[in-house]
Amino acid sequence: MSVVLALVAAVAALTAHTWVNATRWLRRPAAGPVEVTEVVAVLLPLRDEADRVGPCLRALLAQRGVPDLRIVVLDDGSTDGTADVVRAVAGDDPRLTLLTGAAPPRGWLGKPHACWQLATRTGPAPTVLAFVDADVVLTPYAVAAAVAELRAAGATLLSPYPRIVVRTAADRLVQPLLQWLWLTFLPLRAMERSPRPSLAAAGGQFLVVDRAGYLRAGGHAAVAGRVLEDIELARAVKRAGGRIALADGSRLATCRMYETWPQLRDGYTKSLWASFGHPSTAALVVALLLLLWTAPPLLAVGALTAGAPAVAGLAFLAYLLGVAGRVLSARATGGRAWPDALTHPVSVVVLGWLTLRSYHLRKRRRLTWRGRPVG
Repeated sequence: MSVVLALVAAVAALTAHTWVNATRWLRRPAAGPVEVTEVVAVLLPLRDEADRVGPCLRALLAQRGVPDLRIVVLDDGSTDGTADVVRAVAGDDPRLTLLTGAAPPRGWLGKPHACWQLATRTGPAPTVLAFVDADVVLTPYAVAAAVAELRAAGATLLSPYPRIVVRTAADRLVQPLLQWLWLTFLPLRAMERSPRPSLAAAGGQFLVVDRAGYLRAGGHAAVAGRVLEDIELARAVKRAGGRIALADGSRLATCRMYETWPQLRDGYTKSLWASFGHPSTAALVVALLLLLWTAPPLLAVGALTAGAPAVAGLAFLAYLLGVAGRVLSARATGGRAWPDALTHPVSVVVLGWLTLRSYHLRKRRRLTWRGRPVG
């Protein structure tokens, strides 16, 4: 009984932390008309994105509220006609510049190198850089709103997390865990105020950064070989004396990260090992997640079968508290709460399996992404 009570208390405390983050500390940039006077460069790295870059580009070209907006696109060795799609969509719009990327040198991974090429080829005028991925579609005032929030927060780097579009069962099981994890475990206010690099989070789908602070931190050159270049860039900014902030960007942007289960599986597999670090740390974290969020419903069924209704009731309460945390996270970030939250214990199991797969393939040096080795 005491073990089950401890489970209930632990899940309740973490769900309460999710509520505090979601209702008090999570920044929410205005989605309506906003205007900024700074020179802003939107940077878009592309590698074999012909099938989905169109909506992203059209949304960038439709941005409002930034009178001096430059859009710089880098074709990073695409073989599917991505550059042709960019030219067709952009036409003769003078705001857009298309660059041809160079292959990453030794010690660099593909995305950091592409981002660094973009950042260093914008000229001296931009005061703010906005990195956007090809699977992101921005609302008309998204860039202006993000820049305004960056300045209002007094931050060097702002990560306005897009609303993740989910369409398949696999999407609904895995994708909401991204927001749930940082809302549950990361103290957002402390993250903004603390200079500790370890207390950092960011999402590379949409990042807005003060250009001077970015260069002072070393930019993407400081994270050249890092799989999680977004989080590592946030840490580099902190090490250089800058501040970082997270925001709910669900009213500013949407993101359909993966189209199929193999893409989703491989996308998470390539980076989970870098999220947890040493395998023993990963094992401990996964075990804790399984204990707190997957064990309670199993324990409830087992206790009920064994004729222990009091234990079953407490275990079921722990499960419901876990579901509540998932609902809070979804509602705070524009996600789908019902009925997806009810399968949260299964989501945690899938996350554990993906983590195991990530370490397994890395050990065998079989991790790749978009035709390039990772890790």
